[in-house]
Amino acid sequence: MESLSIIAVVVVGLMVGVELSVAFVMNPIFDRLPRDAGIAARSDGARMLGRVMPFWYIGSVLLVAGTALSEPATAGPAWAAVALLLVSVVMSVALLVPINNRSKAWTPETAPADWRDQRSRWDRLHLVRLALIINAFVLVTVAATR
Repeated sequence: MESLSIIAVVVVGLMVGVELSVAFVMNPIFDRLPRDAGIAARSDGARMLGRVMPFWYIGSVLLVAGTALSEPATAGPAWAAVALLLVSVVMSVALLVPINNRSKAWTPETAPADWRDQRSRWDRLHLVRLALIINAFVLVTVAATR
């Protein structure tokens, strides 16, 4: 089952890369755009990633859990990674998805007065989630290389 742990590392690693890109590349670019273009870009990103990321997060949890189950000798770090990924999923559903669901419908004409505050709250929460999944990535990598 060594291939399962390799797949888990690659899938979680790619997810971390995408989320790093959102936090430190895409959203800062969107925020420097003129107001209307920035709202449209954030809204489009919320729609696109909102369709893909739920499957990616749940798939990552399942792959890492499979790694823990298939390699009992290194299950400790893998189960810790599963726990962190589950916290990130709960956090996403409870805190980030509601903001994302509102923002994906925004247009320059319909954005609420507090759209900047909501965007900033999402960004701060995203950084916390990012810290969780980075740590999960480290742990699943440790489990896969033992």
